[in-house]
Amino acid sequence: MIIRLVSAALVAGFLAAVVATGLQLALTSPLIIAAERYESGEATAPAAQWMPRGASPASLIVPVHSSHDHGGKSDSVEGGEVAPAWQPGPGLPRMVFTALATLVGGVGYALLLGAVLIACGREPNPETGLRFAIAGFLAVALAPALGLPPELPGMEAAPLAERQFWWIMTAAATAMGLYLIAIRRSPIAIAGGIVLLVAPHLAGAPETSHTASALPPGYAAQFAARSLGIAFVFWAVIGLAFGWAWNSVGRKSPAMSDA
Repeated sequence: MIIRLVSAALVAGFLAAVVATGLQLALTSPLIIAAERYESGEATAPAAQWMPRGASPASLIVPVHSSHDHGGKSDSVEGGEVAPAWQPGPGLPRMVFTALATLVGGVGYALLLGAVLIACGREPNPETGLRFAIAGFLAVALAPALGLPPELPGMEAAPLAERQFWWIMTAAATAMGLYLIAIRRSPIAIAGGIVLLVAPHLAGAPETSHTASALPPGYAAQFAARSLGIAFVFWAVIGLAFGWAWNSVGRKSPAMSDA
């Protein structure tokens, strides 16, 4: 069982990473590069500047956010100067690290998806995998993005620790809420699930100071929409591929299921 789970997760994670990395390079990476030019002052906003997060407060999510930590601090070096945080170089190094990070995330999420399917007593197949994968997208990507939308370089953000805590709380509460509503289905469970779904948003995501940014608002809107779209495709491929790989591994090596 464990070998079968890991094998299916590796296949699903790899396929999802290939698809998501291609979409990232085509859709979100150009926006990140353009935003970095505004952040460094190489480009200027065409007209009015904008408030990055007015009334509503933004990962990796994901899984597929910008890798910049706007709320953290760089390491200090001798002489009181601040050393910039390490990041891969432009071009091929960035592409490779993006692909590796997406691959690690894909395999990890596929393992989690498979464990949840088995724990819930569902037989893994493409249809069931897709349904649970959509729930994973809702819990890990969409629900946290309602309070912490994917961010581009140069956008003001709350401290990293606060954002991470709220993201984890929101993802866990949403996943449990969906489980109570879709799996348990009793009136009390449904009521409790609804409470869990809305509680993180009633508590509110960590807010940032309303500092003006030179980044055009269209860039941020496109990045958030494209990131969520890529995340949905990423999770859908994980679900479909895991269900297919699980049955494929079982057919080719029946003895593995007893491992």
